[in-house]
Amino acid sequence: MKKGRTLIAIVMSFAFLSSMALANGLNLNSLGTRALTMGGAFVGLADDFSAIFWNPAGIAQFDKKYFGFYGTDIIPSGTYKFDMPIPGIGSVSMVDAKTARKHFLGGLAAYYYPVSENIVAGIGVFTTSGLGSEWNGEDFAAVAMENPMINWRSKIGVVTFAPAIAYKINDRVSIGATLNINYGIFDINMHAGSQDFGVDLGQYSESLKGWGYSATFGILVKPSKMFSLGATFRTSSKVSFSGDATISYFSILGQIPESPLFGAIINTTSDAERDVTWPMWIAVGAAFMPTEGLTLTADVQYTQWSKIDTIETDYKDTFWHLFMSDAVSGKDKMHMYWDDAIQFRFGAEYRINKIAIRGGFYTDPSPAPDRTLNVLLPNYDFTVFTAGFGYNLNGLQIDFGLEYLMGKERKVDFQKTQIDPDWASAMAGTYNMKIVVPNVSVSYKF
Repeated sequence: MKKGRTLIAIVMSFAFLSSMALANGLNLNSLGTRALTMGGAFVGLADDFSAIFWNPAGIAQFDKKYFGFYGTDIIPSGTYKFDMPIPGIGSVSMVDAKTARKHFLGGLAAYYYPVSENIVAGIGVFTTSGLGSEWNGEDFAAVAMENPMINWRSKIGVVTFAPAIAYKINDRVSIGATLNINYGIFDINMHAGSQDFGVDLGQYSESLKGWGYSATFGILVKPSKMFSLGATFRTSSKVSFSGDATISYFSILGQIPESPLFGAIINTTSDAERDVTWPMWIAVGAAFMPTEGLTLTADVQYTQWSKIDTIETDYKDTFWHLFMSDAVSGKDKMHMYWDDAIQFRFGAEYRINKIAIRGGFYTDPSPAPDRTLNVLLPNYDFTVFTAGFGYNLNGLQIDFGLEYLMGKERKVDFQKTQIDPDWASAMAGTYNMKIVVPNVSVSYKF
């Protein structure tokens, strides 16, 4: 039953990780072209339409009606190589694959309305996640019972609807808050594995959707015209997912004499439910304007991923529920081993008349260790460079940007995945990833 247990562990890790798209485990690290091209170091500045995401206290700075739109195209490019060690022979290449070129679109739209001299209301809609990967099934045939027709892909998206309010206490201090209504959707497709007696279970597919709620609170302090400080706190959010899971050849287990389940009627599809609590996010930032036209920013952003421990899935079909339970496979509960993660971000902007030139840098550590790594999640330690420019014309602002994420190579040892239960959900091999993110924003004050 070891292969069956490994199958379920991988499936569970895919499903959980794919839904955990809110923070730096798998996310859109930056929203808004100006903020992104300044390295996402924007909590202490928060003075354009993307403030609803970074620090809602910044909304209080708007003294006119204000609308902004941001669009981005996330283009991941990854490689995966798995060499099987064979005693007395050496390593035999099993998989040497590249991700298919895919485009994952994301964006943000926000509108703000000054209610009074000190109060500004707003509404925003934005994608906190829009990532995934797709591989050629022929490249993975050797680890999928020589079946080249298996789909290997993931597509993840999380959209947040956020009404907001901000209040300017005085010329130096502002506060703000949003209610975040989060809608998540993702699709996972992969090989379902096999049983010990060699039956190919075919294609595994899972599609879940769910709603969750959280709140964001921010404060912005400006002790002088040259300096500002900001802090943002986003609460944790429990999201209740529901949908269905399918294993295409699952019913075969009840149809062959060699199977211990011979004679049982097994459905290939089951309804599934899963509650996932996304961890809180805390960020502090500063902005410094040493000379006219020059702005320097820096942020520290923290996500409490260590709160992620055991994730449980409830399969509604009677047989699925039993098969996934502790009595059989024990894999309806998944231990993720995630760690807290901290990002350090830095940015700069220099304005010359109506033109602004920007650049930035940040580090994005993965909270997931090697023992939960798999091919459908681009989860790496990233070093990130950003650049862009903007043009302002009578209240109309147009910005262009580019983000480049370089992932640090990761290796999962084959022997550990075979003998150590803590590594049962990992896929052995060597992983590499880079991501290119072109983007554009258009905003207007009126």
